Amino acid sequence: MTQPTEEPTRLSGPIRLPGPIRVPGPARPAEAIRPAPWVLMYHSIDHYREDPHLVTVTPQRFEGQLAWLRARGLRGVSMAELLDAQDAGRARGLVGLTFDDGYADFATRAVPALVRFGFGATVFVVSGRIGSYNAWDDGPRKPLMTVEQLRTVAGAGMEVASHGRHHVSLPGTGGTELREELEESRTSLEDLLDQPVRGFAYPYGHATGREIEAVRSAGYDYACDIRPDEPGRHALPRTYIGERDRWLRLRAKLVRHELRRRSRV
Repeated sequence: MTQPTEEPTRLSGPIRLPGPIRVPGPARPAEAIRPAPWVLMYHSIDHYREDPHLVTVTPQRFEGQLAWLRARGLRGVSMAELLDAQDAGRARGLVGLTFDDGYADFATRAVPALVRFGFGATVFVVSGRIGSYNAWDDGPRKPLMTVEQLRTVAGAGMEVASHGRHHVSLPGTGGTELREELEESRTSLEDLLDQPVRGFAYPYGHATGREIEAVRSAGYDYACDIRPDEPGRHALPRTYIGERDRWLRLRAKLVRHELRRRSRV
């Protein structure tokens, strides 16, 4: 789980879509990507009575958010598709859709809506909790996807990626535990799905240079953060999306992303 970080400022004016990634010079712990793509961060799509950590979006609101994207000529895609398109200079109009933790409602509620809209997405799975529940969270208990559900969503064209083994804050781990969180989670998912696992998302959005370098060294093609100091392919920024995000707030968040992107170019 990752906590929402801030609310958008309402802005107006023209919206420009992200262009291709530029990777200058030798790789650093977080390889610079300018401009960074627009990536949305979801967790759970479900009805709820309480949601203290603001991680749940109702199905009706979620479909409204997807409709807003489509009405503006934007298409939600997985991180793998988005980055491949940026590498090829074909990413205009694409938005990354990510879902942290691997909740069962990704399979039962999110994927059917995504398929109806012709969208794709990436779900980051806690490999050691498959078929269990969100034990790391002090909020309401939510079931996590089973092995069969994971295979079903992968078969539907969704990307399955790693969120570690046990959803621990990586900066607090020792060297051995860090390697296990990164390498064993990836291996177990690849064995379950019989396909490569390219991506990682830092639990809680916690990542220092050590963790970013470890993710890259572990062989991940990319990693998602929240608001990294230096965006890169292994520290991609994301925009939190919640239940309150209707069209005006979504527009403000897109404009804010564009302003931040330009400030780094």
